[in-house]
Parts: sequence; structure tokens; C-alpha cells
Amino acid sequence: MDLLDRLLGHEAWTTGQVLASAAGLTEAQLDQDFDIGHRTVRATFEHLIGNVETWTDLMAGRPMRADAPGPAAVAEFQRRYAAAADDFGQVARNRRDAGRLNDRYVDVLDSPPREKSVGGTILHVLTHNHQHRAELLHMLQRLGCQDLVEGDVLSWEMQERKEKERDASQEKGST
Repeated sequence: MDLLDRLLGHEAWTTGQVLASAAGLTEAQLDQDFDIGHRTVRATFEHLIGNVETWTDLMAGRPMRADAPGPAAVAEFQRRYAAAADDFGQVARNRRDAGRLNDRYVDVLDSPPREKSVGGTILHVLTHNHQHRAELLHMLQRLGCQDLVEGDVLSWEMQERKEKERDASQEKGST
């Protein structure tokens, strides 16, 4: 597993854990105002997921996805994020595998449009989401959510290793 695979794996797993922690929140809690980030859990998730979708579409040179209609529930965020993380990971890995992380594309959302690098954009998305996950964890803690993920890469890596060992053990037991 190389550095990009580690970063993408950590990103997807950790954001998935934060989404799972929010699954039991009420509508009022999702929209409770805080003095951090995008001010609510719902707005922060919308921003985080929307950015993954937007940057992936820009790097891939395809039309932007339509904005999601109305306020989303956590289950919809989980579905959207899983699809967006898979898409983002596929675009990032394809560019890495083709030796094209230094390629440039035009960010048509800038005014005026500007060129940006694929590698820089990948790192931007990963660090951007890390910041917003920290904000979400702070909001979730203030809402009384328990057993929140720490969110660091080494904890994710230990979890990955445990899952692989468990899977290997189950394979041995079924043969």
C-alpha cells in the first residue's frame, strides 16, 4: 500500500465513521447552530461531500453534478459520500498509475478560470476534509455523541490490519 492508498483509505473510513456517529441525530440536532465551520452538522457534511464531488468532476474534466435537492438526511449523506469517495479514489489512483499527478486541468469555477494540478487537488481535498471532520467531531461531541473516532491515520491503519487479520482467520476457518 503506497502513501496515496493510505491517505484515500483513511479519508473514506474516517469520514464514514463520522457519518455513522451522526446517524442517530435528530433533525434539530443536525441543524443546531455552532460557532464553528459551516455552523451546523448538516451544512458541514453538505460542504464536505459537495467538495469531493466538485473537485473530482473538475479533475476528470466532466460536467459538474447537480446540487442535491433540499436538506439531506444522514443516510443520504452516507450514500452520496460512499459514491463520491469511490469516484475520487478511482480518479486519483488512475492518475497516479498513469504517472499523471502533475497534469494540469482548468478550474472553470474560478473567475477567471485557472489551471490547477491534479496532485495538488488530491491533497487539497484530503486536507480540506480533515479540517471539516475535526469541526464535525467537535459539534458531535457537543451534541453528546459517544465513542467518537479519533480520526488519525495510525488508528485507521491499526483498524485496517485488524480487519485483514480477521478476514484471513475467517478464510482459514471456512476451508
